[in-house]
Amino acid sequence: MIVVTTVAEDALAGCLVGFHAQAGISAERYCLWLSKANHTYRTGLRATHFAVHFLTQDDLSVAERFGTQSGETTDKFVGLDLDTSEHGVPLIARCPNRMVLERIAVLDDGGDHACFTTRVLSARAGEPFTPLRLSDVTHLEPGRSSESRAVHP
Repeated sequence: MIVVTTVAEDALAGCLVGFHAQAGISAERYCLWLSKANHTYRTGLRATHFAVHFLTQDDLSVAERFGTQSGETTDKFVGLDLDTSEHGVPLIARCPNRMVLERIAVLDDGGDHACFTTRVLSARAGEPFTPLRLSDVTHLEPGRSSESRAVHP
């Protein structure tokens, strides 16, 4: 599991993401699939940069914060120790395993998620860790259901 953060027009956004993958070696590409129901998706359409924070088994509280609340009604960043990338993207200090990405394309095939293809600008890893997996967060109730998106196929 990852937390994706971004910023557009001084509005911070972030969400828990399960769909993501390396999409190229040369050039380095990474894809994120964001739910169209999420505030982060709508902010991401206006954003130029993203950060991907790879969660560890110790980061369940971060997954809960970013996965069970809606950014439309809650500031998910309140009380977090944050750094900022050179592009203004919020970086969660307690999650050192991360990448900063530049958006290069968006693919919307009409489903409930859209694919953001990005260029890897930087990647950073701390100590080896056990990743937080989908099976670790299945008990979490999403902040918005996928049916709550503005446009249906």
